[in-house]
Amino acid sequence: MAELTAKKQSYLTGAAIISAGGFISKVLGALYRIPLTNVLGSHGMGIYQMVYPLYCILLTVSASGIPAGISRLISSGSSGAEKGALKLYFVIGFIGSLLMFAAAKPLAAAQGEGAVEVCCKILSPAVFFVSLMSVIRGYFQGKGNMLPTALTEVSEQLIKVIFGCMLAYVNRHNLTAAVASTLFAVTVSEALSLFLAFAFYRSEGGTKPLYKLKAVSYKNILAYTVPLALTAVALPLSQLAESIIAVNFLRATAADATSLYGIYSGCAVTIVNLPVSVTYGLAAASVPQISPLAANGNMAEAKRKAYKCILITLAIALPAAAALFIFAPLAADIIFRSLGKQQGKLLVKLVRITAVNAVTLSLVQTSSACLTSLGSPAKPAITQWATGILRVALAAVLIKFTALSVTSLAVAADCAYLVAVLLNFCYIKRAGGGKCKSR
Repeated sequence: MAELTAKKQSYLTGAAIISAGGFISKVLGALYRIPLTNVLGSHGMGIYQMVYPLYCILLTVSASGIPAGISRLISSGSSGAEKGALKLYFVIGFIGSLLMFAAAKPLAAAQGEGAVEVCCKILSPAVFFVSLMSVIRGYFQGKGNMLPTALTEVSEQLIKVIFGCMLAYVNRHNLTAAVASTLFAVTVSEALSLFLAFAFYRSEGGTKPLYKLKAVSYKNILAYTVPLALTAVALPLSQLAESIIAVNFLRATAADATSLYGIYSGCAVTIVNLPVSVTYGLAAASVPQISPLAANGNMAEAKRKAYKCILITLAIALPAAAALFIFAPLAADIIFRSLGKQQGKLLVKLVRITAVNAVTLSLVQTSSACLTSLGSPAKPAITQWATGILRVALAAVLIKFTALSVTSLAVAADCAYLVAVLLNFCYIKRAGGGKCKSR
């Protein structure tokens, strides 16, 4: 295992490894939806998806900024940064879990779905486990080794799929218990994957330096991880607001608003996110490639590498989006066969409307990582918050004042992510003294 964790890969090799891990993870997650939808139905999937925005918010605050932030510190020469980060995020992750447990009842009341409360409480310990695991992933990514991240991602999904399907089937006659048990499987999967991540980390720590490393201050760690967390939290926060506003607004015109939201968020978004997961590796692998150049003042070369990463992302995402549009009926039929005829038609429509997000989300993902590497971690936060507000506001207006119903969510997402891409591109051009054409 020591050889496995010590090996450093080239940019493309590292990107391929982490992309493969992310894609396998997403495929497993998508396949997981087949038996899950069969057991839970569209209403159960709606409950499942209504829990996730709060989880993602707290997970983002306590974990999402860590891999890229620690990766940049390690790749820029701050040895031992992960040790301070482990202590810091032990506390932050624990607080995140407590907050999710405490917020369960108010969230259930706001969404008008009582089953959400017990589901949130069962999922809450996962916030703590992922927080610590993210530090270990960032440590290895900073050293240019993407394999531990890929392996822990795949292990998460495998455990969740096996354990979740088993528990959902056992509790199939009680919808609340079935949904709650699938979320308990998520908590178990994160705990076991954390154990694997620490096994990788311990196997690399066999030799100690001859001198004591200077500790990286908590201030330096937070200087990189907090802006990244603020960037990432905008998406789940907008999804939480969307789940409350959309479901309540849809109830005025639809018989089962929870089911409609489940078809969009739990089914259509799952399909569209598959190609986005492939380009995730390009974003993660770009940090240790670009950060040292930017840290040494070679901004021109750093930006050249950033543009190269974006072009590779575009080359992968464009054909993926076209394939999603063309093969939407086939994907819907294979993955979500249990949906009724009308629900299946709606799913195909939603996938085709949001297929463009395979391009825009991929570009936002890569460009945000590039901005972090260029020393501007706060810029993606501005982008995500602006577009998150736009997305929720536009969705609310369209649902309230048009006949688009649940397709309003898809249209709003398309517009918001396009704005995010344009803002990030502008920030990259301005990095190091450049100017946007619009200025």
